Amino acid sequence: MKKAYVFPGQGAQFVGMGKDLYDNNPLAKELFEKANEILGFRITDLMFAGTDEDLRQTKVTQPAIFLHSVILAKTLGAEFAPEMTAGHSLGEFSALVAAGALSFEDGLKLVSARAQAMQKACEKQPSTMAAVLGLEDAKVEEICASVEGVVVPANYNCPGQLVISGEVEAIQTACELLKAAGAKRALVLSVGGAFHSPLMEPARVELEEAIARTQFSAPVCPVYQNVNAQPQTDPEVIKQNLIAQLTSPVRWTQTVQNMIADGAGWFRELGPGTVLQGLVKKINKEVETC
Repeated sequence: MKKAYVFPGQGAQFVGMGKDLYDNNPLAKELFEKANEILGFRITDLMFAGTDEDLRQTKVTQPAIFLHSVILAKTLGAEFAPEMTAGHSLGEFSALVAAGALSFEDGLKLVSARAQAMQKACEKQPSTMAAVLGLEDAKVEEICASVEGVVVPANYNCPGQLVISGEVEAIQTACELLKAAGAKRALVLSVGGAFHSPLMEPARVELEEAIARTQFSAPVCPVYQNVNAQPQTDPEVIKQNLIAQLTSPVRWTQTVQNMIADGAGWFRELGPGTVLQGLVKKINKEVETC
């Protein structure tokens, strides 16, 4: 039974995240302070004692979740011995740093660049996302394809739970059609924009430049990437998949299924919250999660 570590994405944040680590672990404190220097502002103040509104800003949310996840992995020391890793959206950067494909510093710089590029893309065009519950993936895909304007599947979270992404009007039209087709819910989310859709193309271009300048290494174990749900160890392939990730769907259902098919029987979530544990259990009830 192989050990798999998984890392959450945007939406898992909460005020107070990481404070216990900072207060009780000297390595964690050192890494958090290094992060404050790299970012040029005290993100720890916002994480530990900010408001929900502070943490909802993309430029804060993404580095905050990354820091909580990666620092948690680093404080485990020898106990952290992954045989495979994966992360949901932003969490893929945490998974890559934890597996040694990226340094802590470079990972944080890329996450910060990604967050700012996504924020700019969101401001350029009003857009949103919606959660769709209780419909087959194929039906959601078919309805999205039938709607005029940009609306695409963005997150394949688990069977019967898919998030769509796109232009505001197209999302609203799709939600009506999805409910008419039998979806239990088709709920517009309060997010900054259409992540993992073609509307993130300006951010993808910006991130591509930052990734091209960054040194990647072979990870200590396979990292299952969002774009194709396949395990990767080749640094060049990893880079290309990371760039494509911004405008492509997160194939989380397929990722977890592939990890289980490759021997994973124990999944540990590192980072704020337990969202991924829940999704893993919905994908396969037999595996252990913690």
